[in-house]
Amino acid sequence: MKQHLKIWEISLLVALCITLCTGLFAKAEQGRLSGELIRLHVIANSDSTGDQSVKLKVRDNVLEVLTPMLDGATDVVEAESIIKNSLPQLCRVSETILMNNGKYYSAKAEICLETYPTRNYDGFALPAGEYISLKIILGEGIGHNWWCVVFPPLCMTSVEDEDTFTGLSNETEKLITTDGNQYRVKFRIIELYEELKQSFS
Repeated sequence: MKQHLKIWEISLLVALCITLCTGLFAKAEQGRLSGELIRLHVIANSDSTGDQSVKLKVRDNVLEVLTPMLDGATDVVEAESIIKNSLPQLCRVSETILMNNGKYYSAKAEICLETYPTRNYDGFALPAGEYISLKIILGEGIGHNWWCVVFPPLCMTSVEDEDTFTGLSNETEKLITTDGNQYRVKFRIIELYEELKQSFS
């Protein structure tokens, strides 16, 4: 009986150590990603065809204004500062597009931390987790949303362009663009960690 108890205790300790190590790894990976990316999140007023259509027009115009401003930003701190200083302008741009399309509700822009699901893009992918986010809410903000990466501008340029990843560390670049299953495995670990964290919160 004692022998069985010892085996059970050892197994439990090994499982606990693996869980802790996995959690630390996942937290480090997610922290690196969150600390080097800024995502754009545009939320439509509603799911009506008109509101969804104008959401995309707001997105296009915000990116058109913001992308040149961020050109030359070397890291996420500089990019976040530029975006924060541009929030009033981004609100005005958004509301102008709304009015020009017969939508008379307001727009709100803010920088915040948001939790995102796993997302596959053309040539790269991002795991679920918390990211710095430029959030633009149109009207009631209860419609389907659109998101991508505004810094570096991963959704505006080809990921084959060597300048695309300016501002990212080599480890982060490797994590989100590695071919095959390597980043998928890492992503799954991060996702399991996020699910566990949410279950206890």
